[in-house]
Amino acid sequence: MSQTHLDENPINSQQLKMTLPWKQILLLSITGCLTVCTQDVIFQGPKWRTEPTGLILPINSPDKEAIITCEAEGTPPPQYRWSLNGTVIDLGNDYRRHLSGGSLIITKLDKDQDSGLYQCTAFNTWGSIISRKASLQFAYLDNFKTQTTRSAVNVREGQGVVLLCGLPAHSGELTFAWIFNELPYYVQQDSRRFISQETGSLYIAKVEPSDVGNYTCVVNNTISKEKVLSSPTPLVRRDGVMGEYEPKIEVHFPDSLQAAKESLVKLECFALGNPVPEISWRRTSGVPFPSKIKMRNSNAILEIPNFQQEDAGTYECMAENRRGKNAARGRVTFHAKPQWLQTMADTALSIEENLFWECKANGKPKPSYSWLKNGELVIAEGRVQIENGVLSITVLNTSDTGMYQCVAENKHGIIYSSAQLMVLASPPSFSKSPLRALLKARLGSEVTLECKPQASPPAISLWKKGNEILQRNERITLLPNGTLKIANLTRQDTGSYTCVAKNHFGTASTTGRLLITEPTRITMRPTNMEIIVGESIVLPCQIACDPALEVSFSWAFNGQLINFQQDSDHYERVGGSISGDLMIRNIQLNHGGKYVCTIDTEVESLSTSAILVVKGPPGPPDKVSVEEITDSTAQLSWSPGRDNGSPIIGYIIQARTPFTVGWQAVDTVPEVINGNMLTATVSGLNAWVEYEFRVVARNIVGLGEPSPPSAKTRTEDTIPDTAPTDVGGGGGTKSELVITWEPVPEELQNGEGFGYIIAFRPVGTVTWTRAIISTTGVSRYVFRNDTIPPFAPFDVKVGAFNHRGEGPFSSITTVYSAEEVPGVAPKSIRARNVSAAQIEVIWEALPAISERVLGYEVVYWEDDTKPDTIGKMRISGNYTLVNITGLRANTVYYLSVAAFNTAGPGPQSAPINATTKKPPPDRAPLNVQWTMTGSTLTLQWDPVVPMETESKVTGYLVLLKRHRYNDISTIPTNKTTIELSLSPNDNYLIQIKACSDGGEGVGSEPIHIHKLRMGARGSGASALSSWHLSALLISALLSSAW
Repeated sequence: MSQTHLDENPINSQQLKMTLPWKQILLLSITGCLTVCTQDVIFQGPKWRTEPTGLILPINSPDKEAIITCEAEGTPPPQYRWSLNGTVIDLGNDYRRHLSGGSLIITKLDKDQDSGLYQCTAFNTWGSIISRKASLQFAYLDNFKTQTTRSAVNVREGQGVVLLCGLPAHSGELTFAWIFNELPYYVQQDSRRFISQETGSLYIAKVEPSDVGNYTCVVNNTISKEKVLSSPTPLVRRDGVMGEYEPKIEVHFPDSLQAAKESLVKLECFALGNPVPEISWRRTSGVPFPSKIKMRNSNAILEIPNFQQEDAGTYECMAENRRGKNAARGRVTFHAKPQWLQTMADTALSIEENLFWECKANGKPKPSYSWLKNGELVIAEGRVQIENGVLSITVLNTSDTGMYQCVAENKHGIIYSSAQLMVLASPPSFSKSPLRALLKARLGSEVTLECKPQASPPAISLWKKGNEILQRNERITLLPNGTLKIANLTRQDTGSYTCVAKNHFGTASTTGRLLITEPTRITMRPTNMEIIVGESIVLPCQIACDPALEVSFSWAFNGQLINFQQDSDHYERVGGSISGDLMIRNIQLNHGGKYVCTIDTEVESLSTSAILVVKGPPGPPDKVSVEEITDSTAQLSWSPGRDNGSPIIGYIIQARTPFTVGWQAVDTVPEVINGNMLTATVSGLNAWVEYEFRVVARNIVGLGEPSPPSAKTRTEDTIPDTAPTDVGGGGGTKSELVITWEPVPEELQNGEGFGYIIAFRPVGTVTWTRAIISTTGVSRYVFRNDTIPPFAPFDVKVGAFNHRGEGPFSSITTVYSAEEVPGVAPKSIRARNVSAAQIEVIWEALPAISERVLGYEVVYWEDDTKPDTIGKMRISGNYTLVNITGLRANTVYYLSVAAFNTAGPGPQSAPINATTKKPPPDRAPLNVQWTMTGSTLTLQWDPVVPMETESKVTGYLVLLKRHRYNDISTIPTNKTTIELSLSPNDNYLIQIKACSDGGEGVGSEPIHIHKLRMGARGSGASALSSWHLSALLISALLSSAW
């Protein structure tokens, strides 16, 4: 709700251009262009995106074009002009130069006309800025002045020599090499030969006979990629040999050398001498070289990368041989172009305010400062003062608006920093900061109403309630910045409040309504609670409040706001508009803590809190360790875990070995470990077994999580304390005593070197025979001796031992030696074919013989010439008949019978043979018809005619299944018809099979007779279809029952 009292006469752009500067600003204000506060000003003057950078181009560049980039941003988009060596380029009349955006493109390059320093200026309606200067240079390399053969250089062996290159005219960086005699043989630099990259000359410290020849200097321009070769210089050996002499330094760096910050500095030093001198370097200050400094070309070049202030100083090159030494010194000084430390920022100030801008730069030498406005030098006079990098302008007026640049300069470079100054003049406006249409405040509280118009210069404000101007009193405070404060609010303070703002450009106002509300009260608070893990609770948070207020509830847990969407598994807000109850479902241990309910209204914020203690089973104990261990006990200690809200009342110890399935509780001393104990002894352990232990704590809530397992620890070893079990034996072959036992498990062997002691003696004797077995997994021992009578009783016992000694023996048991097989074959063997798959075999029992007979074994096979196709059937006891089943139909089988005992089968009887009967017909009775009269069922079917390879049909079987009793009746008949008397109160399934000597044939399709169909007729097929039952299903039912 704001209004601005302004003259709304329209003004056109032409009128705007013709007004005086102060009138321009006033008129812009009236049209709304500047009705903003300084914080909301959008600076639209030019700003550099890309400034020009220097170029070095080959003079014979194939594209013959140079592009010097320049780009700025602003609104409206900036325009550009360029200067060369301080003179503005007339682009309108220059056919070789044109702009692309702000970049300058020069075509048909000319070294004489286009070389120099270029500078770009960007400008729009807000002002102009100039760029840094960028040089355009041309790289070239001329030929050597003379191409005739150079004069020969005569030297003696051992003498030093310098071959001069003689640089041709050039521009751009050069590199040098020398050809020896002809390509591709280049001079290789070493401690004796050096090519200076400063002069191009070749230095040979000591001439050798192999050096005689022609030398050609090769010059390369790294920019233009040009290469020229000098005329050859002959090196001729003169008679005689040069004697030894001290070093003479021919190549050394300048006495004074300036190096730029972060540049790569290379210092050259080379000496002639005989013997060849060795080169070394040092700083005269004695400061050692940092690791970044490198020596190249046998120490002839010292490289200092990334040159910094601390690298400056005097460097000394020392050349030395056994005839003496020589040194050269030079001072390397540090210089740096200016770099900004502090720059000014775009600034908007109201008319008549003061401007203070400061910029700072470092550099060596220390830079000087100047200021530009719209590209023109600012002169210090009157309101404008300049001191070093400080620009101050007092009592700003609209003519001070523009683009300013701070310039920092030393002899090594110049830098520019730009900023826009906007001088604002506008009437008051509340468009950005009107009063709220409705402001609510609590009865008895204090309210603050801010009056913040946008105005340049700042406006003077006053407050009104209704039409009455407010004055200060004990409750009303009017602050200098226009803010209104009313303390100890009463209902009479309800009403409309207006702030009126005024400066010499106009007046504006904004109005809002103040509503006084009743205080909000919390009617139900959450209380501190204790709860068990897994339960659910509701924490109440209910209020009474003024109906004019909008209320919101929020909950925080341990200082973090609860996100009800992310934490919906556990947290839910319940209740209505004046209730913010919190439901917590399935509470976990991590839900214990402080819960705060916050109630927010437009006028106040209240909160209430409660502590929720969650009790759960204890946390896992920690640091379980074995303090002491014996062969059967272990002393454990541990540290307690968290009690999780309920004191720990006891501990349980569990153990695990490689022989147990999972963790198992163990016996302890004391038997019951209370919650205050952190140590206990585990008893009843097995010796020489690797154990892991863990501890489980418990409280009234339940058992907690187990601790991490202890380190694996092995109990001490001891003699075995467990004897082998299930000692027995018997059997084997003649003259053998076979003894067996159940091996002692590995966890009961009590140590290494475990084995068994087998002791035996004939029953009735005293002396034991002992045998030692050192293999742990063995469970059988065979004693062989020709003197052992068959089936003789022996006393047997088995003990255990390990490297600690012998353990206990088992109790004595009786084991019989091996017996002999029965020596007589059964007699009177007879065989009878019972069916197509079965033969019955009968024999006479053996009379009493010296060997035991435990039963009989029948062996049978098909082919008398191939006895390997054999089958066996054993029958224990004194039985003399066996039925062999599962045979093939109409097949000859050969059979033999033998008696057997533990030693095996005795001699077989002479083979006999028998032939199984032909198979029964594989076709079911067909065309089955049935008639039901009352309770009498009449069945008839077609006879089954066997094939020649099948057994003759001897009759039929009618199978009758009653549903109620689930029993099956079989009724034989030698006819193809039968009458059956059925109960009317049951359901029946009926099937018919043919009988033959070879067995029963295939059954017919089952017939279903329902109790409600008494007095009907049909065939098997019609009966099935009438009940919608498939033959397959009925057959399956019938088969499962049969």
